[in-house]
Amino acid sequence: MIRNLIGAFIGSRIDRRDGKGGIKGAAMGYAAQRVITRMGTPGLLLAGGYGLYRYAKDRRSRRNGGV
Repeated sequence: MIRNLIGAFIGSRIDRRDGKGGIKGAAMGYAAQRVITRMGTPGLLLAGGYGLYRYAKDRRSRRNGGV
């Protein structure tokens, strides 16, 4: 179940980034969640670390006025 949530989250972020929506985000989310879960614990740690990095970068950008 967590695997499906990860795929849905990744797919929604991809669709939000390009602004068009559609099947591209769903396909990329599905592929990403399969790769992450097939890698096991290291894959989940890498994906979580990358997500944390992106979150911190976005938060820092907002705090500095979008710079």
